[in-house]
Amino acid sequence: MTEIRVPTLGESVTEATIGKWFKKPGEAVKADEPLVELETDKVTVEVPAPASGVLSEIVAKDGETVGVGALLGNIGAGSGAEAAPAAAPAPAAAPAPAPAAPAAPAAAVAAGSNGPAVGRIAAETGVNPADVAGSGKDGRVTKGDMLAAIAAGASAAAAPAPVAVRAPSAPTDAAREERVKMTKLRQTIARRLKDAQNTAAMLTTFNDVDMTAVMSLRSQFKDAFEKKHGTKLGFMGFFTKAVIAALKDIPAVNAEIDGQDLVYKNYYNIGIAVGTEKGLVVPVVRDADLLSVAEIEKAIAGYGRKARDGKLGIEEMQGGTFTITNGGIYGSLMSTPILNAPQSGILGMHRIEERPVVVKGQIVIRPMMYLALSYDHRIVDGREAVTFLVRVKETLEDPARLVLDL
Repeated sequence: MTEIRVPTLGESVTEATIGKWFKKPGEAVKADEPLVELETDKVTVEVPAPASGVLSEIVAKDGETVGVGALLGNIGAGSGAEAAPAAAPAPAAAPAPAPAAPAAPAAAVAAGSNGPAVGRIAAETGVNPADVAGSGKDGRVTKGDMLAAIAAGASAAAAPAPVAVRAPSAPTDAAREERVKMTKLRQTIARRLKDAQNTAAMLTTFNDVDMTAVMSLRSQFKDAFEKKHGTKLGFMGFFTKAVIAALKDIPAVNAEIDGQDLVYKNYYNIGIAVGTEKGLVVPVVRDADLLSVAEIEKAIAGYGRKARDGKLGIEEMQGGTFTITNGGIYGSLMSTPILNAPQSGILGMHRIEERPVVVKGQIVIRPMMYLALSYDHRIVDGREAVTFLVRVKETLEDPARLVLDL
């Protein structure tokens, strides 16, 4: 009998939800064949079969939440025809409930019996004491347990903050509604975006950029670029390089707050927001300042394909220092992007449209794009934010600055 367990899911990820099983009990499986899909708060992960044989038992059913290392099921020896005998030894499943046992005393203790300090912390932070392992007598949760859980990020795994329950729909409307449970990814997107609004002093500054020079450069070299590098020349390579040049000038936009400290990052890991059917994900181009435009374009194209196929790894979405999001591909003219916490800045790109502008006293038609920089005003002053966006604008309007490092 071979156990199927939840693999290590990556830094800070402690649990997942069973998305779906690809096999039913009694069906033959091959080693390394995808068996079950797990939905974490960051990515969807397929768990491969650890050995060949027969899926004799499914312990964790669709929709259940499981922790790292939890038993998902068992694989028995033989082929599909031998499914019945393989599934017979029920005692093998007996250890499965064991992991839940330590949490039972804590969950059974009434919230008030944990003490007023615990109740106060729970009220202030939204962390449910029932979700914290208690070290006190009879499994009671102590103040130290709550503080440790908060420091370890338990607030992310705890129940969401209270949300107003919607009023019941009229019977004629209710029959035409569909209620679908939010995926872990969607829940996390909702929580993180709201946390960013609640935590950061978020402000947005705008500018517009004349895309004539970049579009001309792209039009002139796109065929030769694709022939040499095997990837298309888009706009993201230019924007990434322009952002890095601005971050070097205004380091506060590449910093974050850690307690009472400011952490300035002398490296440039640029997150590129990608929309998928399951929600927004942000893969990170690491050390983008050391990459050429071609290498950046290849990395972004590769991440885009993996994101759409649900193949992004958790490690590919960690460590970002600044984010770029492009609503223009969907037709957005202007928006105020929300920070990707704990980062202090995010650049919003928008659609390019021809508009009349005044150049040297003459009205001319130019391809213009609105840019939006949302920033954390706790770290970044208004002067710095505006200067940063002007630097991005200047670089894009005169790409020779990238070559000359100006």
